[in-house]
Amino acid sequence: MGYQLQAVIAGGELLCAASRDLAGAGVVPLDQGLSLMPMTNELFDAFAEGSAAGAWGFWRLPGGFGRLLAQWSTAGPFAYVEAEYFGGAGEQQAAVWSDGAVVLGPLHTPEGQPFPRAGSPIAQALRRLGAVADAAEDEFSAVGLDRHRHTEDWIASRSRQGLS
Repeated sequence: MGYQLQAVIAGGELLCAASRDLAGAGVVPLDQGLSLMPMTNELFDAFAEGSAAGAWGFWRLPGGFGRLLAQWSTAGPFAYVEAEYFGGAGEQQAAVWSDGAVVLGPLHTPEGQPFPRAGSPIAQALRRLGAVADAAEDEFSAVGLDRHRHTEDWIASRSRQGLS
C-alpha cells in the first residue's frame, strides 16, 4: 500500500487567510492547530511558470510558489512537504519559511536512506511549526498526517467535511 502527499502546512487561521484568494486552494484541518493545503493540479499549474518540474528538487513545488510562501511567512511559519512511499520504501522532503525566508531545508531523505537523528524531514518541519509528539508517536502521526494515504484523499475529505 502506498502513501503520497504534496502540501503546504501552517497554522489553521494563518493558512486559511493566506490562501483565501488562490484558485485551486483548499484547507483541511489537522490536529494541534495546524492545517494542510494540498498541492492540487490547478494550484500547481497557476504557479508553474511554464515548467512541469518542481523547484529545489521537490516533485510538485511550482517554481513561483516559493516566493509566495516567503511572502506569507512574514505572518508566521509555513512548510511545504512531500512524501512518497510504496511497500515501506520511499522518500520525504520538506522546507520551512518564516520571516520571509527559508529557515529549514530543503531537507530530503532519499529512498533507502535512514532518517537523520533529528527525525524525518516532515517531522522536523512540523516541529518548526509547533507540533509536539510524545514517545508513542512522531510529529507526523501527532498532527494526523496518517489520516489519508494520498493527496487526492485530502482534497476529497474537504467535500465530506463541507469545507469550501
